[in-house]
Amino acid sequence: MVQLYNLHPFGSQQVVPCKLEPERFCGGGRDTLFVAAGCKVEVFTVVGQELCQPRCVFSTLGRVLRLAYSEAGDYLVAIEEKNKATFLRAYVNWRSKRTENSRVCIRMVGHDVEAPFSETFRDQMSIVEMPLSEAPLCISCCPVKGDLLVGCTNNLVLFSLKYQIINEEFSILDFERSLVIHIDNITPAEISFCVGYIAVMSELEVLIVKLESDPKNRESVNHHPHKTTNPTKQAEGISNETSQLESDDFVICQKPMELLGEKSKQSGISVTLESTGLADEKIKYFHVRHLLYRRFAPDISSCLLSDDVRLHSLQLLPIYQTGSLTSDRKNSSQEKVLLSLFCFFSLPHVGYLYMIVKSVELLSVYQYPEKSQQAVLTPQFLHVITSNNLQCYTVRCSAAAAREEDPYVDTTLKACPPISMDVCALRIQLFIGLKAICHFKNHVVLLTKADPETVPERRESPKRFLSRKGTSVNPKTPPVAEAGWNLYIVNTISPVQLYKEMVDYSNAYKTAKTQSCIHLLSEAHLLVRAALMDASQLEPGEKAELLEAFKESCGHLGDCYSRLETQHSHLALPYYKMSGLSMAEVLNRVDWAVEDGSQKYERGLIFYINHSLYENLDEELSEELSAKVVQMFYAAEPKQLPHILCSPSMKNIDPLTAIKYLRKLDTSGFSSVLVTLAKAAMALKMGDLDMHRNEMKSHSEMKLVCGFILEPRLLIQQRKGQIVPTEFAVHLKETQPGLLVASVLALQKNNKIGIEEADSFFKVLCGKDGDTIPQLLVDFWEAQLVACLPDVVLQELFFKLTSQYIWRLSKRQPPDTTPLRTSEDLINTCSHYGLINPWVNVLISSESLVDKNYMEDLSKLQSLICGPSFDIASIVPFLEPLSEDTVAGLSVHVLCHTRLKEYDQCIDRLLERCPEAVIPYANHELKEENRTLWWKKLLPELCQRIKCGGEKYQLYLSSLKETLSVVAVELELRDFLNVLPEDGTAAFFLPYLLYCSRKKSLT
Repeated sequence: MVQLYNLHPFGSQQVVPCKLEPERFCGGGRDTLFVAAGCKVEVFTVVGQELCQPRCVFSTLGRVLRLAYSEAGDYLVAIEEKNKATFLRAYVNWRSKRTENSRVCIRMVGHDVEAPFSETFRDQMSIVEMPLSEAPLCISCCPVKGDLLVGCTNNLVLFSLKYQIINEEFSILDFERSLVIHIDNITPAEISFCVGYIAVMSELEVLIVKLESDPKNRESVNHHPHKTTNPTKQAEGISNETSQLESDDFVICQKPMELLGEKSKQSGISVTLESTGLADEKIKYFHVRHLLYRRFAPDISSCLLSDDVRLHSLQLLPIYQTGSLTSDRKNSSQEKVLLSLFCFFSLPHVGYLYMIVKSVELLSVYQYPEKSQQAVLTPQFLHVITSNNLQCYTVRCSAAAAREEDPYVDTTLKACPPISMDVCALRIQLFIGLKAICHFKNHVVLLTKADPETVPERRESPKRFLSRKGTSVNPKTPPVAEAGWNLYIVNTISPVQLYKEMVDYSNAYKTAKTQSCIHLLSEAHLLVRAALMDASQLEPGEKAELLEAFKESCGHLGDCYSRLETQHSHLALPYYKMSGLSMAEVLNRVDWAVEDGSQKYERGLIFYINHSLYENLDEELSEELSAKVVQMFYAAEPKQLPHILCSPSMKNIDPLTAIKYLRKLDTSGFSSVLVTLAKAAMALKMGDLDMHRNEMKSHSEMKLVCGFILEPRLLIQQRKGQIVPTEFAVHLKETQPGLLVASVLALQKNNKIGIEEADSFFKVLCGKDGDTIPQLLVDFWEAQLVACLPDVVLQELFFKLTSQYIWRLSKRQPPDTTPLRTSEDLINTCSHYGLINPWVNVLISSESLVDKNYMEDLSKLQSLICGPSFDIASIVPFLEPLSEDTVAGLSVHVLCHTRLKEYDQCIDRLLERCPEAVIPYANHELKEENRTLWWKKLLPELCQRIKCGGEKYQLYLSSLKETLSVVAVELELRDFLNVLPEDGTAAFFLPYLLYCSRKKSLT
């Protein structure tokens, strides 16, 4: 059974002043009602709560059988009957109709209009005749594009809406018959059309297909019938067998069937496409995708079959993406983007609502308490009429559309009531003699008529159920119009007003803590959500009121899920987020009253508070609320107490209160080091340094690092998107910087903090901004190299360190704090720091460097360059600030060029600046394939410089002797003679020649 709430969705009502009994009526846009009676159509203006006023009247060719209005194109279309013949006519520019006798232009569809008639068309109504090869049975207008679909016995005809351009200032509306859809084995009683989606309904069958563009098949579709689904042989067999068995003694009923997606091709219904438009670029080429086939069986439980057991009220309801309003608050069809599409159809006692865009899914089934006659679906409600009641049901369209539009629905950020939630009836309103219903904007239009005493008529043979083809859908000639009818306009109340009534109604369930409270508040939430999605119906200023109601409804749902014991208590978090309530406002809504001293806190509230405190919200709770939060978590989630105390939102907690609860915790079940660190942080907040030291001494440094991994907010917090070091971190910087660096390194290793966040943390902690790098950050970079973290890009880290070393060496800037590691420590513990080449020490010793910090930076830079992982080419352009005028700069430049194998250049520099380092350099670097440089480069250079004399003559001479000793060993006598200078003194070179000549005999 559907739950019934006695709410009041209907407001005032008024009688439409029709002159004749209405035969057909429909809404027109935002403010118009069309009523067809006899051979006339009366047009009424409906504005707000005011009485509807007659606007104009125009004549039709005959009695109106079907009537439809299209907002796109602003035209009215009708199926009319005269002399037992049916006609299809569209009424265009009807707003220009002043009086009933005003001139009217009648033209044939698709015929070009000559320019001289433009002024005539501008100021008068036009009637567009649309001839068909078969009699039209039903019609439907696309609400998005304005295209017209006409249902006939054996086919559907699609007329595309277009505009004939008369001149630059004027164009007229016209249609083009662009597609014929041949259908077999089903005769349409009703059709519905929306953006390529087609729903066809017979008495007991519904078929939904989609026309899709298919440029690849252009040749096969253009101007030629193209079968997309062939009728199965099985279906033909059933049809033949049925016709053979037809007699007055048998009733053949096909079994009920529901086929979704591609399986619906098995329905046995043939769909054939035939393009009839002109062969130009604007022609659309289609193929068919089957979405749904549903067949029902008649009720044969009674001996006599009711003549009224048939489907009715087929409707496709589109929901568009929100935010498509134009500046003048009129919804332009060109701007409408389809978000979701829903299909409704109904049996006398059951209604079905499907979602059919991305997937075909049955959303809701409506069980009516009595036999229905007609129904109309809106984004907010389903209105159903029976003989004596107007019923209003809730729908799940907005819930389904919300999930299509927003991927964050059903996450911790956003929520929406489930589409599986049971529907309910908001109101069953007594109305005597209801016959027909339609809906537009916020108006429900009802036709009532007091039935005269009915005379039992002979029922048709039940054979009408046997075949899809055997059903006649031609409307019967109605009896002569009688008195006792009325056409009412019932105004639905505003969504906000109904929402408030639903919230008041839900208060009756709050104390009982039942699901009924959640259900009704969820209905209220969906009501407001649907109104916001249906932006075309909003009045100016109404959207702001709806948004406020939406946030309020989210707050109410958050209250329910936070306080009621339910398996969906986690939904308190997204609903509270959507409500815009602050954490303090949520806590103030909690009933803190305790009767027996032990209060039970529900999971929803705990989940919301815990999650909110983890999100680094820029909100600080008062001392009173902070104490209540601590009390709550101590009672409900004691393991989370150390964590929530580290939240920035708990900044105002009294540290004595926090320590009191921390000491009560039983640490056997979870990490005691985390409790210890929490108590140490509170002691530091109180200024009790002795207690802080005692707590920190109770665990080893390794365990303390593990504690910081469990709760990074002990050291690092975020406020307004900025990294903020805690008081604890500031204290460790002064007292235990090694522990601080190790802890941040562990946080990065465990993905608790990013590389850039860590760098920012140390800069803020040390009070440095811009490009200034504190020593503690350099210590952290060095620790990263030692730890060899996998996610650290080595070359970026090398660049950071070398840039800092070079900057400090060039500026002779000492570090702001004592480095945690010496160069020797780094060489011994990190493979990226290599042993410094021996010749570098000779080079450095040539000049006295007494600054220890300077020497440490220089040694670290030299060690990095000598390491195996360093990309030398990337750092050479940044060596410019480090001048070669100093031995420190010279050593770095020579090291880099040596790694780049530029030995000639390095030898020249050393001979010029530090000759005593040349031989150690050559001994270390000129080996194997580079050994030839001893006699090709070094020997000639030394000889040349000795000839020039000068202050360094003795150094060059000593280096030459060392060089000759090496060359004499390496070369044969003839080769040795060839490399000696021609103008050299024989006595000087003779000992080396004698050694070279004896070398062979000795070996």
